[in-house]
Amino acid sequence: MTVATVSRAASRGTGQPPGGRRRRREGRLDRTFYWMVLPAFVLFFVFHTVPVLQGIFYSLTDSPGYGAWNFVGLANYAALFSDERVRNAYLFTFQFALVCTILVNVIALVIAIWLNGRIKFRSALRGIYFIPYVLALLVIGYVFQYMFNQSLPAIGQALGIERLSTSILADPSLAWIGLVVMTVWQAVAFAIIIYTAGLQTVPAELYEAASIDGASPWRQFWSITMPMIWSFFTINVVLSLKNFLQVFDQVIAMTGGGPGTATETIGVLIYRGGFQGGEYGYQIANAVIFMIIIMAFALFQLRVLRREEVSL
Repeated sequence: MTVATVSRAASRGTGQPPGGRRRRREGRLDRTFYWMVLPAFVLFFVFHTVPVLQGIFYSLTDSPGYGAWNFVGLANYAALFSDERVRNAYLFTFQFALVCTILVNVIALVIAIWLNGRIKFRSALRGIYFIPYVLALLVIGYVFQYMFNQSLPAIGQALGIERLSTSILADPSLAWIGLVVMTVWQAVAFAIIIYTAGLQTVPAELYEAASIDGASPWRQFWSITMPMIWSFFTINVVLSLKNFLQVFDQVIAMTGGGPGTATETIGVLIYRGGFQGGEYGYQIANAVIFMIIIMAFALFQLRVLRREEVSL
């Protein structure tokens, strides 16, 4: 008897098709997947969704973060649009995020292309360039704060350069430069890794064929490199802008939002007003608006950049 005959006989004897048991096993396996996902879903719901919903509720109150509170409806949201300090924080945050996003992606792409070439100690250099991303942001911030407050002024005084003789972090018009330098130095490391991974997916034969056709390095970059790594570029731009809009540790470590409120970002304003200034409900409303803005920016970026990727 063949295997097929035995299978048919067994199915007639049990009244089930040959694949019945297999389908039941697959059904049980599907339920197993649900049980595996359930703990992660519960944790996400309890520690993310519930606090978000709770925060939205408190944004409709005048709660100082403790004690009694009253329901005020949309009064907090209306007050935000007439608050000059809030407007300045949003303006500074958007400008800071835009400058850092551009600098990080330009510098990281240039370094990644260099590291992807035929150079000595390539693997060691890749590891060295990744070190800033491993270090804690607060530690890096305090190191750069010491450099701008102590080291550079000492060098400026020794060289007789008046502009460098004082800390730029104490100048309201220049403090943002110190923040940008520190943030870009730390964030470039991760972007380099993403771009390096993308460049390694580009076939070398494309560059060889382009060279034979007489294409210049600049032409090869725009016609081969960028179209091939555009998805990696999209990831870096979206993540960079999101992270820089949420900048907090760098400001706390280097300027504390000063001088005055010159470098106060939205995150710092929410923290100070909500947890130190008795404006818990008011700043929660600010946080809700900020969350919506970040989501809108991310969706807009993805839509635009993916459309460009399709056109390329």
